[in-house]
Amino acid sequence: MQHLKIYTKKDILSFTHIRKFETKIGEEVAVVKSVADLETSPARFVIVGISEDIGVRANHGKGGADTAWQPFIQSFLNVQSNDFLQANDIVVLGHFDFSALSHVIEGNVTNADEKIEAYRHAVNAIDEEVENLIKTISSYKKIPIIIGGGHNNAYPLIKGAAKGLHKAGVIPLAQINAINLDAHSDYRPAEGRHSGNGFRYAEEDGYLQKYFMLGIHENYLPQNVWMDIVNNPFFDCITYEDIFLHGKRNFIEAIADGIDFTNDTACGIELDLDAIENVLSSAISPCGISPIHARHYINMVASEANVAYLHICEGAAQLSDGRRDDTIGKLVSYLVTDFLKAQHVENSEDNL
Repeated sequence: MQHLKIYTKKDILSFTHIRKFETKIGEEVAVVKSVADLETSPARFVIVGISEDIGVRANHGKGGADTAWQPFIQSFLNVQSNDFLQANDIVVLGHFDFSALSHVIEGNVTNADEKIEAYRHAVNAIDEEVENLIKTISSYKKIPIIIGGGHNNAYPLIKGAAKGLHKAGVIPLAQINAINLDAHSDYRPAEGRHSGNGFRYAEEDGYLQKYFMLGIHENYLPQNVWMDIVNNPFFDCITYEDIFLHGKRNFIEAIADGIDFTNDTACGIELDLDAIENVLSSAISPCGISPIHARHYINMVASEANVAYLHICEGAAQLSDGRRDDTIGKLVSYLVTDFLKAQHVENSEDNL
């Protein structure tokens, strides 16, 4: 994992604004000296950043997904520690920085088609490093929380979590389920790795068993992918239009359907930020769910699903075309703290 930067306590405190009479999350989160040290850590949650937009560019998208991690971690570490949330069971491990791979491609490849192929080849290297880390974290029976990067990382997360949980004896086979709140299925054909086909690769390689797609937009669902979905008994979905236009389910009922469909084994929790209206991403949309919808989703799945990991991706603080969103870090911080609070409540109730 040559591209993984592991944080020290000094790194964490450099992001944390200490204030008299207050305690911030950054003052409480744990750090480790190595990935192996996670095995003996009492923490249940391990937060990891991914700074890359290679998978998005490999899918003909606008770069910028590499810019979400930094504002998130700065916002998250400055959340108040109080009765609602404490951080004594959280490790902030660090982040992957794959910018060197991008620099090599941008500096040496000029032909557009060759650049796409180079980016898709580079995604394979990202897959390997991310998978190995998530496999290790999951084998220690901890819950990874992965922030940033493109949705290409769903594949190594599913694969790594499935292998790790199987190694730990938590699941009988190296297969898990996934729920994905997203404007897109990300089940495009296996044409080379990119942000639009992570779930395809995970399913074809045998690591993804059941897949529930929540709120996908009919306008961006290719017919061949739609036919693959409806003909697969291990897949289910409800479109944005069926929820918000046709009223076949309300949003909370749709989330409950996804939880029921996937709750027979460990489940990866996915949230692509392009599902949220006007949130900056390579596929920014003027029509989508609201931030409070996203928070309801996170709260429900964290409370009721059989969680293997949490993955929040595709958001950007700045796109390659210059557009900026200075609130992205705070938005993702709300989502992560919602997840942690719901998990803490669930764990407390399980111990009663």
